[in-house]
Amino acid sequence: MITHMEHIFLNVFNIILPILICIGAGYWLAIVKASFDNNVINGLINRIGFPTLVISHLSSTSLDTGTFFNVLAAALMMVAGFGVLGFLALKVLRYPVGAFLGPLMHGNMGSIGLPIVLLAFGDVGMAYAMGFVIVILLSMFTIGIWLPSGTVSLKMLFTSPVIYAAIFAIGLVVMGIELPKPINATFNILGGLAIPLLLLTMGHTLATFKVTDATRALILTAVHLAIAVFVALLVVHVFGFTGVERGVVIVACLMPSSVAGYLFADEYSPEEAPEVAGYILVSTIATFIVLPLALTFWI
Repeated sequence: MITHMEHIFLNVFNIILPILICIGAGYWLAIVKASFDNNVINGLINRIGFPTLVISHLSSTSLDTGTFFNVLAAALMMVAGFGVLGFLALKVLRYPVGAFLGPLMHGNMGSIGLPIVLLAFGDVGMAYAMGFVIVILLSMFTIGIWLPSGTVSLKMLFTSPVIYAAIFAIGLVVMGIELPKPINATFNILGGLAIPLLLLTMGHTLATFKVTDATRALILTAVHLAIAVFVALLVVHVFGFTGVERGVVIVACLMPSSVAGYLFADEYSPEEAPEVAGYILVSTIATFIVLPLALTFWI
């Protein structure tokens, strides 16, 4: 007879395993040196997959506007919390703020967070998760670039289709407008591209990462997890979230560092890029150890 705890572990296993398999498939493609054009795939994700995913989930889910804007505010508080505490931690550790604060602030809500939320909380959870994706993207294309480069790329921000899709989708939510069924079905099909491509790209990219300084990578990962727990508890308490909203907040806080942090470091701070890559790799592995425990005992 399956106990209650065994049933919970089985549900968590069912959530995590498909994601690991998809990431593993991308990793395998890199190992066997299969043809895999990251530029083409990232273009499909950023220009078609992500924008249509945002619109399809926000427009097709019955959302309370007030709750959704609370989620946006919670996402802002989460990113700010990671920023302030991460800055203080890096100063204490005497690690380069320009190279490591962006990766500390911006969790991988896209590649890992969205599929986990979809499997764990369904369409309603996905709609709330989009609030975190929007805020993280805005912060990543401004603060995330400014930290390693010293300049803010407003051009990159304003030419991102995801931003315009988010504005359009939020407008639909606020006005309570539903898209015509054929249009919504089209967005659902195209949005379905995003998550599998994100996971394959994640695995393929991780295969190229190496840990050049294991001690620093482990310390940064420990700092990241400590900040994540504190910020999650704080945000949930401040906004009084329960149920799905609470679960989405906790998942968002526990996400590992975004791969985009490495891309920015590689472009603007190449001397620190290998160590940023090592931190991202270790934090991603740690997430898949911590997340099942969080889903079982916390969420």
